[in-house]
Amino acid sequence: MTDIKPDSIRVVVVRAEGSTPREVGAAMQVSATTSAGTVGGGALELEAIAHARRLLRDGSPIWHRETLNVPLGPSLGQCCGGHVVLLFEVAGAADAAPECGDGLWLRPFTAGMPPLYLDNRHTALDRGATPTPLAVIKLASAMLSGARRCEPVVVQPTRGQAGWLIEPAAPDQHALFLYGAGHVGRAIVRALAGLPFAIHWVDTGADRFPDLLPAGVERIISTDLAAIAAAAPADAVHLVMTYSHPLDLAICHALLARGDSAWTGLIGSATKRARFSKRLLDAGIAAEQIARLHCPIGIGGITGKSPPLIAIAVAAELAIWSERVRA
Repeated sequence: MTDIKPDSIRVVVVRAEGSTPREVGAAMQVSATTSAGTVGGGALELEAIAHARRLLRDGSPIWHRETLNVPLGPSLGQCCGGHVVLLFEVAGAADAAPECGDGLWLRPFTAGMPPLYLDNRHTALDRGATPTPLAVIKLASAMLSGARRCEPVVVQPTRGQAGWLIEPAAPDQHALFLYGAGHVGRAIVRALAGLPFAIHWVDTGADRFPDLLPAGVERIISTDLAAIAAAAPADAVHLVMTYSHPLDLAICHALLARGDSAWTGLIGSATKRARFSKRLLDAGIAAEQIARLHCPIGIGGITGKSPPLIAIAVAAELAIWSERVRA
């Protein structure tokens, strides 16, 4: 493994105290010429990129790790005044992490040790034996069992033991079903980029979608969108905005009849909501379920009706909802 040529540096926030631009777990990948992701932008990110490229120029071996303490005010002149610790990990193209579902990556701060992967059966899939402290095993076990939320957590170094970073192998994303690939639907997909949603984009024909889909967006084509809604996973988020009011109504009926959606939004005015509410009530949907329907959608204060403005308002509303449920 050590003869693999370093390809990039992974930079992760492992401590964030006071006022800082990003949270623990925020990460970026830095190569000799490019970077992806962000640990906060500005002077902090420029310093992180410069430090990462110094490691690449110095020929640091695969799985070399080191931390960098950054007091934002004294060292970088940033007015937020917090304190950040960054972990730098040397990686290679031949050692890219596989797609690992719902497991966890355990990353020791110790140089030269490969990360350890644990799946839901607590089976180690790493490339070599890695001694793991009991505190790390307990935290990882609690996350895998559902007793603790899966999120980036740092086990701080103790006397005689290095620190460890526990990270979900897959991003913590909420399933979102978006019905309608018209102008507003397309704008919303663009606005949701980078937010914690796994988007399933649903419409009746391939010609309804753009030629190129954003990364991570799944296209679903069906002549029965209400059936897609009825078969969606429980606790999903739904945005209904097709080209047809009867089709919108059928989808809303399917979702509210189930009653297990995390959040259901319908594009339209207060008048449309009133009409849909009456028809849904007449169709046997309970009033308490109809009350859960968000219509109009979007945060207050944005009154423009252009697709980009609607998309910004809807993305903001969903971002607020997402932070609330994750708190």
